[in-house]
Amino acid sequence: MPHDPPAVRGQEAPAAPQPSGPPAATVEPLASRHGLTPGGTGYTVTGQGEPVVLIHGVGMRRGIWAPQVSGLARTCQVITYDMLGHGNSRLPSPAPRLADYAVQLAELLTHLGIDQANVAGHSMGALVALEFALTHPERTRRVAALNAVYARTDEQRAAVMGRATALQGAEASANIASTLARWFGEPTPPGLAAHARLAGEYLATVDPIGYARTYQLFAQADAAHVGRLGRLAPPTLFLTGAEDANSSPAMSAAMAQEVPASELVVLPGARHMMTLTHAQRVNEVLLAWLDREGPPGMA
Repeated sequence: MPHDPPAVRGQEAPAAPQPSGPPAATVEPLASRHGLTPGGTGYTVTGQGEPVVLIHGVGMRRGIWAPQVSGLARTCQVITYDMLGHGNSRLPSPAPRLADYAVQLAELLTHLGIDQANVAGHSMGALVALEFALTHPERTRRVAALNAVYARTDEQRAAVMGRATALQGAEASANIASTLARWFGEPTPPGLAAHARLAGEYLATVDPIGYARTYQLFAQADAAHVGRLGRLAPPTLFLTGAEDANSSPAMSAAMAQEVPASELVVLPGARHMMTLTHAQRVNEVLLAWLDREGPPGMA
């Protein structure tokens, strides 16, 4: 059952005194392998263990998950990939459906020889993760929706449709500054400047056609799961930031109320790009989610 939004699982413990003696062994860097499926999906696999798929948001690419790959791949096999129209992946159709993005993930898992995986997505990626879990339940061990949108108000819908329309025109490049302001604050706090630069680089280099087509779908897909989430059987996590106005705690709470095996976590002080700005806390919550038992009969 959903929980009241907790304050992010306590404070960090003080550092313990370091023992005398020889220095600790150096941690070896994680090895990754990169590929492109026959169907045109660019992907990276890092680590070994239980498979965890991470799906980025609109305008980003798989590299945005670097803090989570570092945090999870010591114990899991982490799969990141570029969604349709982004990075090295093929363009979506001119009028894509959410199902197309779920099929892309299914094809990737088949290509990698993975029958079942944990699936987590951020923003648009959260919609894809939920769609995959609903349409491929036998392949979903757990599902996590980070900064997900759900049943926007009329005002929210008008704003996002305006942004989708702007991406079709000459003012698309000017949209980057306003996007970063929503994600990181205006002005960007000095401690978040590097994160904002990375996100800005991805937005500046994304395929404009793929971005526009995917954003148009994102602007309309907030109602795609209304009335369907009660069918989710695997352990489900809804995780968002307390300061994320467009993927709000109220949206995540409404989704969690619909899902029997769900948990709701809201990170204090976090905005939309909390996977970067609050990476350690996000990783802690994801690792706890991965420790939850799956439904009966799932390996």
